[in-house]
Amino acid sequence: MRVSVFGLGYVGCVSAACLAGMGHEVIGVDVNQVKIDLVNDGKAPVVEERIGELIAEVVRTGALRATGDVREAVMGSEVSLVCVGTPSEPNGSLCTTYLERVTEQIGVALAEQGEQGGRHTVVFRSTMLPGTCLNLLVPILEKYVGGTAGVDIGVAVNPEFLREGTSVRDFFDPPKTVIGELDPASGDVVTALYDGLPGEVFRVPVPTAEAIKYADNAFHGLKIGFANELGAVCQALGVDSHQVMDVFLADRKLNISPAYLRPGFAFGGSCLPKDLRSLVHAARRADVSVPILAHVLPSNSDHLQRAVELVERTGKRRVGLFGLSFKPGTDDLRESPLVELAERLYGKGYDLKIHDANVSLSRLLGANREYIETRLPHLAQLLADSVDEVLEHAEVCLVGTRDPAVLAALPHGDGPVIVDLIRLPDAEARRAEPGYMGLAW
Repeated sequence: MRVSVFGLGYVGCVSAACLAGMGHEVIGVDVNQVKIDLVNDGKAPVVEERIGELIAEVVRTGALRATGDVREAVMGSEVSLVCVGTPSEPNGSLCTTYLERVTEQIGVALAEQGEQGGRHTVVFRSTMLPGTCLNLLVPILEKYVGGTAGVDIGVAVNPEFLREGTSVRDFFDPPKTVIGELDPASGDVVTALYDGLPGEVFRVPVPTAEAIKYADNAFHGLKIGFANELGAVCQALGVDSHQVMDVFLADRKLNISPAYLRPGFAFGGSCLPKDLRSLVHAARRADVSVPILAHVLPSNSDHLQRAVELVERTGKRRVGLFGLSFKPGTDDLRESPLVELAERLYGKGYDLKIHDANVSLSRLLGANREYIETRLPHLAQLLADSVDEVLEHAEVCLVGTRDPAVLAALPHGDGPVIVDLIRLPDAEARRAEPGYMGLAW
């Protein structure tokens, strides 16, 4: 394919060289004449493993050249990859100035080219927040081209997952390829661009592709911060942190796995909250600052509060809650987020009915009974014996359980507002219903 790559920084330079190495005919575009001259001389404008030899080879064969002329690059290509920087503004917001400028320039060139060059596909590879492409860049393109994105012009978002220092290796052996397609034809073009590379290809809506890059980088930062904070606590307590992490990393069932990485409701139970509090307290006693660990429980509490706010938003007062124990298949109510949710709603004066098939007040014993008598002493008058009793009472139903009897009874369409805390099996279908509200879906 004939490809123009806008921006010859790390991402653009590596993308241009690697695509040329795959057999594409690539034109690199940049405003910096020094970078242009370096590329055309067969030299890399960035320091990166393997990039020097690769650029020398693809320039020698004629597969890669560079220019400062946007019109020339667009006219000479069928796909444009936008790899310009999106730095932070002083207040932390995303700077989209370069994205907007390049998009406008591509649009002007495409308008001049007209229909004679066929349908051109603009692929945004720069990191940008969800909504940037559809709400900001697509309107700019359509304004200057005078056509419709997804019809007259192809548009896609294709985030990169390249690490500086190993980016050439990462390009040819990617962890995944993500294509946010405005329409299937746009996605087909990007898919063809990377034909032959290993790894799974995900073709998703444009905003999903934009968000995936942020999910990756936020989690990478979180992992590093977690390991460093835990290491600092271990050192203060006289423990070898690397031994601890070696064992931690060996657990591929719960730790290094998909476990716990699905958005849902708040966590609770007799272990996680208690142990987090204890660890943070030990760190403070040792004068070790652990802001990530110290904010896990406040973050959990804020997420629980979002459920309360969803109920408040309905303006209705009769509420039903399905589920009370801290996890399915148990009657353990200790530090259950659903008990906390019930407590907050009851405290705000909501007329509450609760059903949990595993919870019977007469069977609660020991610490479990003591906890509920302290936190929700009115539980006896709130518990309902059946699903139907809750449904008959409620204007709003919060679903915090996957009990088959509850799922089967939940109405569609007319009926109570459904506040989904667990992502119901039919959540996608329910999204179109006015009476459905999902938590973090």
